[in-house]
Amino acid sequence: MQALNKNTAPTTPLPIKILQFGEGNFLRAFADWMIDLMNESHDYNGGVAVVQPIAQGMTDMLRKQDNLYHHIYRGLQNGQATSETRLISCIQQAINPFEGRSGYDQVIVADSLEVVISNTTEAGIVFKEDDFPVKGKLAATFPGKVTQLLWTRYEHYEGDQSKGLKFIPVELIDKNGEKLKEAILNYAKLWKLPAAFSEWVDHHNHFANTLVDRIVPGYPRDEVAEIQKAVGYEDNLIVSSEIFHLWVIEGSKEIQAAFPADQAGLNVIYTKDLTPYRVRKVRILNGAHTSMVPVGLLNGLETVKETVEDDVVGQFVRQIIFDEIAPTIDLPKDELEAYAEEVLERFKNPYIRHELKSIALNSISKYKVRVLPSLLDSLNANKQLPEGLVLAFTHLIKLYLSDFEIQDNEEVKTFFATLKAANPSASEIITTILAKADYWDQDLNKTDGLAEMMTRQLEMLNDGATISDFVTAKI
Repeated sequence: MQALNKNTAPTTPLPIKILQFGEGNFLRAFADWMIDLMNESHDYNGGVAVVQPIAQGMTDMLRKQDNLYHHIYRGLQNGQATSETRLISCIQQAINPFEGRSGYDQVIVADSLEVVISNTTEAGIVFKEDDFPVKGKLAATFPGKVTQLLWTRYEHYEGDQSKGLKFIPVELIDKNGEKLKEAILNYAKLWKLPAAFSEWVDHHNHFANTLVDRIVPGYPRDEVAEIQKAVGYEDNLIVSSEIFHLWVIEGSKEIQAAFPADQAGLNVIYTKDLTPYRVRKVRILNGAHTSMVPVGLLNGLETVKETVEDDVVGQFVRQIIFDEIAPTIDLPKDELEAYAEEVLERFKNPYIRHELKSIALNSISKYKVRVLPSLLDSLNANKQLPEGLVLAFTHLIKLYLSDFEIQDNEEVKTFFATLKAANPSASEIITTILAKADYWDQDLNKTDGLAEMMTRQLEMLNDGATISDFVTAKI
């Protein structure tokens, strides 16, 4: 079996048009796959420079393979199992700016650079007033790093209006582009950069709001030997995904011209308002994911497919989608139900082992964005709490207080570890957590009946209850 590099798999060099913050599975199976197809079918001729946004990352692995890897995408299409594999060759450089700035600085002032794509998780786009980087060092936050990038480019081109960039962030927060721009302008003010720079950022750089949709389990560990044999290369960066993909971009004509993915036969939609697409996707697909994770894990399940096909948990997931989440969305019922059925079919993809523990990453912030709005909207509309979504919330708290190895930021992990060590009652646990306004943007103890319902549910779970004890014909 051959090593994978540009000697064994020759490729054509491409000019760097795109700077990509993030080298993880999602962007490689989504954005880079699309760019590769754009190069092939639309003569886009765009190369990608990948930047590692945090100190620990995968750029070393990419460089060892000359930035080449295979993407395998598969699923059900019209009821038929379909699988395709593609060698992705659009990445031209993999840069770790924590090792040194020279290569990074060269790329950010490149004349060919037009677009910046990023995926730094829901917690990535944030402004922190204490983020004052020492000269020559990178800012701590992602928007701080982008402010430095733009200042370097602004100085290099002496404020040339034509050298602004087009930003297409994919972090799963509402108005992600607007919030990135707002944070950059806040850093410009905080760092006392010239007003002319802020004007250049505001008027000559473009920021899209986006929505992305593709399930990406990542490295197919259990099948990697078989896949490597099939492709003929020792590829340690194979990434798997479903076939379905959707990228909704709410952006200017300048962004559409610089990144014409909608012209390459891809499911990319440019729109003046992505709100309906976002609400539908975040609440139904992502909301179902986040709700099922703690329930599935605490009931001995490992994957999304196992969870939705389980007699009891699957019924629970279906009920919260159709009875509690979908009615909160202002779209036609038949359209929502058709989308929900499609989502459930995607969850049952026979090719994907989408592990619940991988979705569990940063579940506290995910619950706030993906599930809590449905819970509160349902309460406001029906004057009663949606018991399934509340039960998912209670399971989430139970999971964070269990022996499960939580993957979250250190502050969250420390908070739950400290709470657990105090050995509080169920009521104390719930009221303490609901009071965390920095988690929920409000004191949820003020939500009528929520603390009482969650306390009862947690007491039952602590007494050994399982999901079967909660799920009836209808929750």
